[in-house]
Amino acid sequence: MKENYYFDNAATTLPKPEPVYEFMDQFFRSHGVNPGRSGHQLAVEAETMIVQTRRLLAEFFGFAGDPARVTFSLSATDSMNIALLGLMQPGDHMIITRMEHNAVLRPANHFERDRQISVTRVAADQAGYVDPQEIRRSIRPNTRVVVVNHASNVTGSLQDIEAIGRVVRETNAILVLDSCQTAGVVAIPMDDWGIDVLVYTGHKGLFGPMGIGGMIVAAGVDIRPLRTGGTGVDSLSPFHPDGYPHRLEAGTLSLPGVAGLNAAQKWFADLGRARGAGPAANHGQACRVAQEHIHAVETGFTRRLIEAFEALPDVAVYGPRNNQPRVATLSMNIGDIPAEQVGAMLDADHSVCVRPGLHCAPLVHEDRGTLERKGTVRFAPGFFTDEEDINQAIEAVRAIAEY
Repeated sequence: MKENYYFDNAATTLPKPEPVYEFMDQFFRSHGVNPGRSGHQLAVEAETMIVQTRRLLAEFFGFAGDPARVTFSLSATDSMNIALLGLMQPGDHMIITRMEHNAVLRPANHFERDRQISVTRVAADQAGYVDPQEIRRSIRPNTRVVVVNHASNVTGSLQDIEAIGRVVRETNAILVLDSCQTAGVVAIPMDDWGIDVLVYTGHKGLFGPMGIGGMIVAAGVDIRPLRTGGTGVDSLSPFHPDGYPHRLEAGTLSLPGVAGLNAAQKWFADLGRARGAGPAANHGQACRVAQEHIHAVETGFTRRLIEAFEALPDVAVYGPRNNQPRVATLSMNIGDIPAEQVGAMLDADHSVCVRPGLHCAPLVHEDRGTLERKGTVRFAPGFFTDEEDINQAIEAVRAIAEY
């Protein structure tokens, strides 16, 4: 038996690919200097790795623009705040969905209360899908930003961003995508889908470490800097540099974090070539094959869990059904037992690691009547989940349901 059976990959993936651990350790030991600040060889090589990572991520996300517009930050929440605060002005209107994480809900609430910015919150159906035409109907002449969560961290429902992008492209609004639950799991062709700002986190499907995230900003979209300070360039100027990436990066970057993303990107490409992309495939092509494989593996596990859970008495499963578009995350409840109690029982009695509660997405629970249950129990299998994990999860839920 394993010590733990991990089903909390929607919070952070565990484990990471072995090359990520190895390269982070090796590079930080050999090049743990301040990149872009000094002219010595170690600093130049550290900066070269960062520049390469920007280029790899641009190809990974189907972004043909300047890789300098791939920026790094503390996290996706950090980048989302930078983007929204740098785009919105008093008198503007923004559209979000009721499927959003608090990383979007809370900035929107603060805008509405403190900055004279109006907010429309578009509802989803019970499976968790937003109708692109509802976004069309919500657009106003002063709509500045449309923010959409690509996949729900509660129900796993996967939005049709291509269709939403077509709607937003007909307007002057800027489309901001929260890719936290999809980056690394579902291929995101940023240019083809009309995404203006793509916000990503490093520690989930991208298989990097915590403490690193960022965004990619399309040409023509200018975000006001939220922070100003040292960048290592143009030190004589009394004002922060206007050019990307320095425009959105004040202070020293997380060199170990970027190194982790760098190693993970190369791992994706190697996996894609091993799965049939072929040795001649470029980075983006190889990574798309890898993501298709990862998505198939993860959703295959989820379908097995759903099928087994729905066969049990008094077990409710929320979100997509059958072959509706989704990621691997699923939420469920057992009878009248509070979600937190089920989570504690799974952990203490069966060593199954899940996340019970509201998952920082309260409107999703409000719309599904699970607030009074204190949320749901979330299972999120990952690429490194195995048969033993799945069998343990099914048997653990069966035991609690019978209890």
